[in-house]
Parts: sequence; structure tokens; C-alpha cells
Amino acid sequence: MNTESLVIGIIVVVLSYLVGIKKFTWLLSGYNERRVIDKDKLSKLVGITYFILGVILILNGFFSLKTLEYLAIIGVVIVLLEVFYVNFKLVR
Repeated sequence: MNTESLVIGIIVVVLSYLVGIKKFTWLLSGYNERRVIDKDKLSKLVGITYFILGVILILNGFFSLKTLEYLAIIGVVIVLLEVFYVNFKLVR
């Protein structure tokens, strides 16, 4: 059991709840409310992405499978693509 991955996964899932459901977008680094076109869409998109990454980390914490580590790498790529999408479509 990988406790570091488990703890980080739980923190990421809590962060996804705060951003995606409670709309605490001020938790996002570099967030500027005046530049965001659609705050609801941004919070849902980031919340869903963080939730998926958190679940991957929690599963990796319980099972410690190599395939889950590859999923984490894919998750990082997804976050980078999300950053580009948000900067080009949701920010003025």
C-alpha cells in the first residue's frame, strides 16, 4: 500500500469537490476572475479532471500497479491539454 499516493489522491479529490461543486475557483493558481469568460464551465472542467486524477492516485495507493503509474502520466498530459484549452477558449 502506497500511503503517499493515497493521501495525495484524497487531497486532489477534495480539491476537485471544492472547485467543481462549490465553485472555489480562487484555489486555482493564476486564476483571474475578470479574464474568465465562463466561470461555471471552467470549474466543472477542472473539477472533473482533478477528480479523475485523484481516483487514479487513490487506486495507485491501494494496488500499486505499474499500469496505474502510466495512467498518472496520461493524467498529467490531460492536465496540460486542459491548460491550453482553458487559455485559448475560456480566457480573454
